Amino acid sequence: MPELVVDALKIKKAAHNAIPLTITTYTLPHEIEMYMEQVLEVFLSEIGQKKLKDYLIYCLRELAVNAKKANTKRVYFQERNLNIDDSEEYEEGMKYFKQETLDNINHYLTLQKEAGFYIKLLFQAKGSVILLEVRNNVEINQKEYIRIHDKLARARTYSSLEEVMGQVVDPTEGAGLGLVILILMLKKIGLDEECFDIWAEGGETIARITIPVNAAKIENLSLLADEIVRQINRLPQFPENVSSIQRLITDPKSQMVDIARQIAMDPAMTADLLRMVNSAQFMLAKKVDNIPEAVKLVGLRGIRNLLYSYGTQKILGGEDSPEKRELWQHSYRTAFYAYNLTRNFKPQNRELLDDVYVGGMLHDMGKIVFSSVHPDLLKHIRDFCVHKGIPDQLFEELSAGMNHAEIGARIAEKWNFPESLIAAIRFHHEPALSQEHKEVVNAVYLANAMTEFEVGEMSFEQIDAQALLDFSITNATQLQKIINQFDSGFRMESSGK
Repeated sequence: MPELVVDALKIKKAAHNAIPLTITTYTLPHEIEMYMEQVLEVFLSEIGQKKLKDYLIYCLRELAVNAKKANTKRVYFQERNLNIDDSEEYEEGMKYFKQETLDNINHYLTLQKEAGFYIKLLFQAKGSVILLEVRNNVEINQKEYIRIHDKLARARTYSSLEEVMGQVVDPTEGAGLGLVILILMLKKIGLDEECFDIWAEGGETIARITIPVNAAKIENLSLLADEIVRQINRLPQFPENVSSIQRLITDPKSQMVDIARQIAMDPAMTADLLRMVNSAQFMLAKKVDNIPEAVKLVGLRGIRNLLYSYGTQKILGGEDSPEKRELWQHSYRTAFYAYNLTRNFKPQNRELLDDVYVGGMLHDMGKIVFSSVHPDLLKHIRDFCVHKGIPDQLFEELSAGMNHAEIGARIAEKWNFPESLIAAIRFHHEPALSQEHKEVVNAVYLANAMTEFEVGEMSFEQIDAQALLDFSITNATQLQKIINQFDSGFRMESSGK
């Protein structure tokens, strides 16, 4: 098989942005096991948990080997025409399963691959926990489930490896000792058996280890984020000319002509808003060259949202540095994709179209703030870290991306953005955590994920399944086709054609 190269930058980015890292294999060769260990080491190092590596790599290997055995068992039973869900036939098959498969393992591994039976490993730093999962696409049956949980129940009674080695292990399954040691490994790093679970769902068996992130680190990150937000509070209020128009828009007594007149009083705003209105976002049949017509065609909600984007760029700065130019270009692309996802898959909701476009434009506000940070503020934050005893690395993690969504959302709250836009900013990496405004959040999340997918920084398996389902996207080929269409449209808009 080709040499597997660990992409440290991709792993670090995933660790900071709650993106799941996945490794999929059909036969679990030694090369994959070594690669798995290297990825886990980089992943844990990036989130300050490298000391857990030796314990967790044992757990992952044990679960991966068990998943491979479960897949082997399926093809073995199929070849012998035995029903694995029948109690008597199960007992019959297990009599010779271990010996016959060991004697001819390459044959059965080939059958597994031909049947598409995979083993998938997943690492994810999500909120205050680390998730490690091993999945295989055959569901454990009732008998297997009982056997596994019997082993786990027995593991709770042991306090040392010596105790375990003196016990008789079920010879027909072979996984009993390994699972018991796994629980002991978790105990050694301060976790109880509640941190491990195994279940069947959606055609897969899922074994998950949930590890709370170091409590001191969470507290320090929270302190640091709070201090950064306090410093962000020194940012100016939203521009008064924009705020006054926003107030007019929300005033039921206002007339369209009043709003248009107020916008037209600011020549720079007029020019910028007309440029936005004439972009491909609004798909207008003809070019609009005056604000009254723009307000009429785009609607109050559309104008309101454009003003949020306009005001944010005025405060945080436009494309005045290479880093900021790259961030805004990513934001424009995300907005375009979010808008077109919604226009194509949910065309009945015009208000949603306006919200997802601006949500896409502003989703990375937190990163843009970091790109604008004044040297005096950097010195203040570093002095704060020293005073509070917070490791310098934590600020580096924040500025590299960790918690930027939360910081961006707090700025949006300061500027009285609508709840839907705040949610889009706060949850654009973790849509499952959003309780409200799911349609806007999912659209912005998926649009952002699509920009990562098209440059190879995110795989289809790493994208939130519920967000994909929300837009009826079921496979990578379909997603790529959509991206190709959107990319072509975005390039046309960007070139001014």
